[in-house]
Amino acid sequence: MNVLSIPTWIVHVSSVIEWLAAIWLVWTYADVTKNYHWRWLSWGMLPALVSAMCACTWHFFDNLESLVWLVTLQAAMTVVGNCTLCLAAWWIWRSSRIVQ
Repeated sequence: MNVLSIPTWIVHVSSVIEWLAAIWLVWTYADVTKNYHWRWLSWGMLPALVSAMCACTWHFFDNLESLVWLVTLQAAMTVVGNCTLCLAAWWIWRSSRIVQ
């Protein structure tokens, strides 16, 4: 676990925790406002969370060569996450236009 410095680990781990908190807050917002279209944003955030967890896992094991597939998975989840976030934002926008 010596690949990253302590401050860098703090940034990595706190980013994952913040992302989890953001997912929970968006889900709670959907419940409070009764606008359940916002739940799609929570679901859309999950691939990006997986991407971040892949990076942390790979670094935790000192960038082990046998785990290099995590880098590929991280890249794929980043692309998927960007697409799902875009779709979720579009869905929220679309639903708000239908209501008005």
